[in-house]
Amino acid sequence: MSVAGRVVGQIDGPGLMVLVGVTHDDDAAKARRMAAKLWGLRILKDEKSCSDLNAPLLVVSQFTLYGDARKGRRPTWTAAAPGPVAEPLVDAVVQELRALGAKVETGVFGADMAVSLVNDGPITLVVDI
Repeated sequence: MSVAGRVVGQIDGPGLMVLVGVTHDDDAAKARRMAAKLWGLRILKDEKSCSDLNAPLLVVSQFTLYGDARKGRRPTWTAAAPGPVAEPLVDAVVQELRALGAKVETGVFGADMAVSLVNDGPITLVVDI
């Protein structure tokens, strides 16, 4: 993942890319539960988790996960928490993962990031806490 052509976060080998969206009722307790869930999900090869393999995670803030395009031609993001609320909660997920022993790389909150992914699987999940 890069910002203005500079690599700001990357992982190699098996691991997870985690797109984190924050909504208005999210809090530190949800961030803690999300980190534990991500660290323990058995979705890597041979039903292993990041904690089993000490696999890294790349955490990217992603307000567009709360986009709503049901009406009209332009999505709305009213369900996404504003930056001053969302940023500390994305940081909390990262800190909780690190407290569990995870190697975590991150992007830059609010930046225009170029994100690349090699999906080995494929598996994509929505994990809602």
